[in-house]
Amino acid sequence: MAEAQRRVAVVTPWYPEPQVTYSGSFVRAQVEAVAGGCAELDVYHLKSWPVGEVEAPLDADPEVIALHERLLARSGVRLATAGGAVLHRVPTLTPRDTAWITHSDASARWLRTFLGGRPLEAPIVHAHVPITGGWAALENAAPGARVHVTEHASFLDRVLEQPAARARYEEVLERADGFYVVGAPLHDRIAAEFPHLAGKLRYMANPIDFRSPREAAPAALRRWISVAALNERKRIDYLLEAFRRCRAAHPDLELTVAGDGKLRPGLEALARDLGVDDAVSFIGSVDPAQVPGLMAAHDLFVHTSRHETFGVVVVEALAAGTPVLVTRSGGSDQVLEGIEAEAGRLFDVDPDPDAMVAAYTDLRERYPAKTDVPAARERLRAKYSYEAVAARHYEAWDREERR
Repeated sequence: MAEAQRRVAVVTPWYPEPQVTYSGSFVRAQVEAVAGGCAELDVYHLKSWPVGEVEAPLDADPEVIALHERLLARSGVRLATAGGAVLHRVPTLTPRDTAWITHSDASARWLRTFLGGRPLEAPIVHAHVPITGGWAALENAAPGARVHVTEHASFLDRVLEQPAARARYEEVLERADGFYVVGAPLHDRIAAEFPHLAGKLRYMANPIDFRSPREAAPAALRRWISVAALNERKRIDYLLEAFRRCRAAHPDLELTVAGDGKLRPGLEALARDLGVDDAVSFIGSVDPAQVPGLMAAHDLFVHTSRHETFGVVVVEALAAGTPVLVTRSGGSDQVLEGIEAEAGRLFDVDPDPDAMVAAYTDLRERYPAKTDVPAARERLRAKYSYEAVAARHYEAWDREERR
């Protein structure tokens, strides 16, 4: 299909906001990547607004609901976003509970209210996160529209353990014209849960910016950089202990920790207790646009996560020309398949920090003579660049349109 004919709506529960620029940055990247091949591209951000008491039903306060319905139907502000697309913020009242089925219902309900009861006009709809964005898209798409859905969520297990949410998820998978996952861990989890629908699953990676590589390769692997939320899954405490042990042998090492979260005060205290606070900088959350430059300003990207659905930051590091030292966390394994030796080093998710110390020692001995980061970067660019990922979206959309 020619770009002049593609009219696309993107439905997503996550999208960057002025206050939280990193939330849903990968969706914004998708929008920027594909916008040039679309005549029209509208993004509907179903922004969750929790209301009411904990575990209370959404309709517990009918006055609030009625007021929101009246105001939402009149809120037609159009905002410019990536690639010339149009962004619609859709405040989505959600209950303060953990039942995913109620969040799913709320997503569809408030998008319908925002649209004034009319369906989405675009003949191609691409939604993110099946249980919320996917259901909202299917319930509000026009007759004959083709609906595509991408799963990114690391919390998928929590969705599928709830019977009502599991049934809803299966329905989304059945009804979607295209269903995509960003990495092998999600593919394997969904295929195991719904083997009769496993044949529908396809890979659709997040696009990564390869436009700003570093000017020169690192001379030594001295300045480390971690870009991760400061939560338990990312294991920054493990990283700090491994860094301490490596620094005992190499006193010139430095570590920058980019990211934020409720664990930050404790991690800063841990750095002091370990005696490495003079070499560790906690810089907080960074705007996604700053990540390429941050990667390029350091010598080695380190990532100690227990589990990843894709591993965006691993690709971002190599896109900047920075070698990597990362755990075998699922998504990272897939990203580095066939290029580990060139890109840096993988190591097992092990409770003993010596596993990371040994991996760093090995990489330090091999670098740079027995690595080839530029070659690894080119392999990844062919898969994950904006141009490559956009082409796969167009192929999927146009193929379904021809059916």
